[in-house]
Amino acid sequence: MSATHPAGTRTVFVLNGPNLNLLGKREPHIYGHETLADVEAECRRVAGELSLDIRFHQTNAEFQLIDWIHEAREQAAGIVINPAAFSHYSVAVLDALKACSFPILEVHISNIHQREEFRHHSFVSHVAAGVICGFGTQGYVFALQRLARLLAKPAT
Repeated sequence: MSATHPAGTRTVFVLNGPNLNLLGKREPHIYGHETLADVEAECRRVAGELSLDIRFHQTNAEFQLIDWIHEAREQAAGIVINPAAFSHYSVAVLDALKACSFPILEVHISNIHQREEFRHHSFVSHVAAGVICGFGTQGYVFALQRLARLLAKPAT
């Protein structure tokens, strides 16, 4: 049992920030044609294979994302987060994540480093155990696989 998450929990919060509810509709040349429902279904499938339980959420409201991070602190073993635009300016999201004592993996569907200059910086990256970007929605699968591996390591 690891000291970094509640005893025995294999719950992972998969959190999505603003405009991800428009996946498949908004800029499909950048984000693809899959919907957020498709992403959730794939995350649930992969989580089942990895013996993880997931709580999957999306919001356009910064305060709601922060509330879910606070909830995860008490109930989860880790977070997979696509903070979307909040990556680039939300110190409040960063501060909420800093209060977590478990692995956090940051996901971006596009390669943020090939896009506008303002997208190259992420506050969330300061606390993330890893950052996955540019692999489309498959990045969520990679993040869940990595998180399962991190959770399997003995506490140090």
